[in-house]
Amino acid sequence: MDKLEAMAAFVEIVDRGSLTAAAEGLGKSLPTMVRKLAGLEESLGVRLLRRTTRRMSLTEEGRSYLERCRRILADVEEAEEMLTRGQAEPRGALRVTAPVLFGQMHVAPAVVGFLRTYARVKVELLLLDRVVNLVEEGIDVGIRIAQLADASMIAIPVGEVRRVVCASPGLLRRVGVPKHPEALAGRPCIQFHGLAPAASWQLREGGRNLSVPIDGPLVCNQAASALEACAEGLGFGQFLSYQVAPLVAVKKLRVVLPDFEPPPIPVSVVYPHARLMSPRIRVFVDWMKDHLCAAPLALAMRT
Repeated sequence: MDKLEAMAAFVEIVDRGSLTAAAEGLGKSLPTMVRKLAGLEESLGVRLLRRTTRRMSLTEEGRSYLERCRRILADVEEAEEMLTRGQAEPRGALRVTAPVLFGQMHVAPAVVGFLRTYARVKVELLLLDRVVNLVEEGIDVGIRIAQLADASMIAIPVGEVRRVVCASPGLLRRVGVPKHPEALAGRPCIQFHGLAPAASWQLREGGRNLSVPIDGPLVCNQAASALEACAEGLGFGQFLSYQVAPLVAVKKLRVVLPDFEPPPIPVSVVYPHARLMSPRIRVFVDWMKDHLCAAPLALAMRT
């Protein structure tokens, strides 16, 4: 048995979520993938995956072995690519993740430009509004809008975003412009789960955190729909500055209470420890850093 090939098959099975999908991804037959996984488990003397007719999940041994397989395969790939570094353009596959709306607005255009420049690289772009474990889910690079506490990740800061309260001009004419967060009591507010899971908004006054209860006609888990409702005058909303920037620019939304905003949130390009970086990941990270730092982005939008 080719141990490296079996490791690669195991990683592909986990990343794709099934033996069938992994077989298609590697251009192998399903029986071949079944034999590779069975042979690997037999050689290790442990079960790596729990398999039923309806789902598949990692065992504790499989979870630990998966991380080591990723490291070993990355080391082998990097060793091979080091021999041709500077002699050939980057090539191979990359898996990249970013928040949905930020990804649509800023990451996807940068990826398109990257692929036009590096035609031998293939990118799988996953836009997800959840925290992704890069190592466990086989992601090479992530764009994060958050404070980062994972010491196993390298983070390159590219900007920051504000949490802003906004409303449509029509709503402000009807109910008035609030001068203090307490004035939001009794005014309609749109609750966006992606930013504030509870029925309250976090603001700040004189170095003191304020938790402001809010209520209103709509609770939504998608930024685009909540923004549309806000722009239509259904209520006040709290969003990230890049999310509201296009609507503010065309005067469909207006930012209020700017003096009570909480501290800004950093935006970073993140990837697993540098020891695992292949040349194509290094080139892609540099590309994203340059693009996100240079573009307007409304990351620190002032109104």
